[in-house]
Amino acid sequence: MAQKEQIVAAIDIGTTKIVAIVGKMNDNHKMEVLAMSKTASKGVKRGVVLNIEETVSAIQATVEWVQDQAGLHLSEVFAGIAGQHIRSIRNRGYTNRSSYEDEITEGDIQRLIDDMYNIPIEAGEEIIHVLPQSFIVDNETGVKNPAGMSGKRLEGNFHIVIGQISSAKNIEKCINRIGLEVKEMILEPLASSVAVLTDDEKEAGVALVDIGGGTTDIAVYYDDVIRHTAVIPFGGNVVTGDIKEGCSILWRQAEQLKIQFGSALGDLAQEEKVVTIPGISGRDPKEISFRSLAYIIQSRMEEILDAVMYEIESSGVADKLSAGIVLTGGGALLRHLAQLVKFKTGYDVRVGYPSEHLAAESIEEVNQPMYSTSVGLLLKGYDLMYRIKEETTEKKEDMEVNEEEDEDTTAKGKVNIFTTLKEKLNEIFEDNDSAL
Repeated sequence: MAQKEQIVAAIDIGTTKIVAIVGKMNDNHKMEVLAMSKTASKGVKRGVVLNIEETVSAIQATVEWVQDQAGLHLSEVFAGIAGQHIRSIRNRGYTNRSSYEDEITEGDIQRLIDDMYNIPIEAGEEIIHVLPQSFIVDNETGVKNPAGMSGKRLEGNFHIVIGQISSAKNIEKCINRIGLEVKEMILEPLASSVAVLTDDEKEAGVALVDIGGGTTDIAVYYDDVIRHTAVIPFGGNVVTGDIKEGCSILWRQAEQLKIQFGSALGDLAQEEKVVTIPGISGRDPKEISFRSLAYIIQSRMEEILDAVMYEIESSGVADKLSAGIVLTGGGALLRHLAQLVKFKTGYDVRVGYPSEHLAAESIEEVNQPMYSTSVGLLLKGYDLMYRIKEETTEKKEDMEVNEEEDEDTTAKGKVNIFTTLKEKLNEIFEDNDSAL
């Protein structure tokens, strides 16, 4: 397959920024980011589009820039979805097959997954993802991939992600308004997981915590299986809001203070150090100590971590997370946050960068925690578009090879029949000649 065909594009509509990103998979199966653009997000609050016009204009600006940089005209993109309306449930489904002898096919598994999309949910909601956890074949439990096994009854345990139809439609509407088609909506914590988690971490047990501006997204894995997903409706912006209120300063000043001088641990901040903030419209400047700033940040971050721990406990595998917590998103870069998380939760902690799957030729700027979701959308989008296409092509080629082999066998069979028939006729005529 030519490289040009393997180009994939995504739009990450966040609370603080909107990112458009284009990439292609290289020969080493690493994602090469060809172009990326970000712009301030104004019409989005806590992951939900509230102002269509402002969001459309921000998306248009960032998409046009990316198209110019990459020298491409985009027609379809993958989009991320998050927000406080997202919830997840577990469900089990089964199907009885006609025979014990026949092998379970990919089609049988897909029918079971498709059936999950028909389960009853609340009015105004829709199922975004159906994620298989494990299968049971004739009481044989813990099967990860039943394809090729023989059995009559096939059961599956599924993790089902549900969101509001209106929120999904608003994202789609904004992207459609600039002439692009949404190929598929992808849950943002799942995208971030693909970008920053390793296979070993997913097997050992890990919780991904993606701290964005408006939401904190969580995905919990154990034994290579997704166990829980959640979206907490607050993130870095509530920290900025607390600094603004606590120090009586402007929002932009509070955001700059947080990024430049903020710390998540008050006890580690230097008490004697102060930062001077210019007064509003000629008023006297304000002096804010590093320690008081850190205590404001710490109290709000502890509140967010309490909500994170509640979701991890809800996963049912809180005591099995050997790989601990991986922090990503823009909020993960807050000074001393990893130490605070380790102190509060008792888990091992690392900050996740999307470098795991990025090609060396990618734009350097993209290897930051704040772009984990964007890179994950590309990786997930590639899998959905091209991996399926490649598998289908391979199966088709295998079928064609088999058909050719069958034709050869049939032709050989025909030759053998005609040869035998000719010999028999010759024998009959020879016998008749002898008799005469």
